[in-house]
Amino acid sequence: MALLVVSAIWNQLPVLGRLDWVLTMAGIATMALVVVAASSHVDRVRLIANRVDKEALDNRQRRQVEVPFEAGEAFDLVDAAVRELPRIGPVESARDSLQLRATVARPQNDGDHPLGQWNPMRWFGVPRNRILVTVTPGRDAASVTLICEPESPAWSDWFLVDEGTNFENAEAITRAISRRVAQRRRDEKAETAQTATEKELTVARLNLLHAQVEPHFLYNTLASAQLLTRSDPARADEMLGHLIQYLRRSLPSTDNEMSTLSAELERALAYLEILKIRMGSRLAVQVDVPESLRNTPLPPMVLQTLVENAIKHGLEPRTGGGTVWIRARRVDDVVAVTVADDGEGFNTKNSGTGIGLKNVRERLRLLYGASAALSVVANFPSGVAATISVPPALPPAIPTEGRHV
Repeated sequence: MALLVVSAIWNQLPVLGRLDWVLTMAGIATMALVVVAASSHVDRVRLIANRVDKEALDNRQRRQVEVPFEAGEAFDLVDAAVRELPRIGPVESARDSLQLRATVARPQNDGDHPLGQWNPMRWFGVPRNRILVTVTPGRDAASVTLICEPESPAWSDWFLVDEGTNFENAEAITRAISRRVAQRRRDEKAETAQTATEKELTVARLNLLHAQVEPHFLYNTLASAQLLTRSDPARADEMLGHLIQYLRRSLPSTDNEMSTLSAELERALAYLEILKIRMGSRLAVQVDVPESLRNTPLPPMVLQTLVENAIKHGLEPRTGGGTVWIRARRVDDVVAVTVADDGEGFNTKNSGTGIGLKNVRERLRLLYGASAALSVVANFPSGVAATISVPPALPPAIPTEGRHV
């Protein structure tokens, strides 16, 4: 266009207008530069895209990418991918409207241009490209519209080429999005696998705990029963009856079942009745559990662990023994089950952070998440009170307890 204007003026000059060869040479040089620039553009696009077609040769590139995340997450992912581009300039990011604009400089490589920096075609070129991104929310995914184009009007595409830089930017952003989606999926799978492993370990500990009867407790109970058979057969028979009841409730079930407060209370009372025969007047038991709460789902052996802690760490070390209270109350949408004693209380050997309590907390976390908790506090005037707070209904995907036979 500049050459046409110069030619029109040149032809009107009185003397110079006769020198047509000057304009002819200028026209030939201009055409040569145009052809060389076009050839360079085609070669570079072929190198980048490994093909030459209208889509790859176009200065203005458009991509539609489906991202399997909600719109906000998809926008953050695309925003990070754009900011990682080489030579990226200012980025205008509007998360509320799910739009992003950015500029990116073209590579400064004079070897890509005929005559290097002295090439007149470069004087009219645009040294930057721009990137426009719009995220459209969907039902289960977000749609990302990506446009990479020169920072110049569309009509200039007839005269100027981008040497494949916008195709390169569009492909780079698309690859970055795919890589980040794949990484998110791997992280989710790894987290799921870790959670499944943790649950399997917890189930294994539960099964072990469920099947385990403390050897010392069993030996001492049998020894006491043997002794009572000689002096008090009726009490020996009573002790063995409670032991049978305790063992029946302590046998592992065939699958990972939830128990109930009623079943766990039955096991705990059988255990305490055995200890009452052994400890005599040194042990008193008080139970306050309403019938309306006895069907509350409860993990197996949780209540038993709290009762055993109260005996082992609270009352057995005391010469005079003491009392164990088992109490249940419903407050709003939570059932609180408390096991308290008036024994030794917290000391250097018993701080409320033992392996049994740690196991109870972990099982509650895996089964209920943040909906359940275990609190251990000092009892007044002495002893410890441990309270399990659980929802009155089962968490999802947890089977109810079957009948024990």
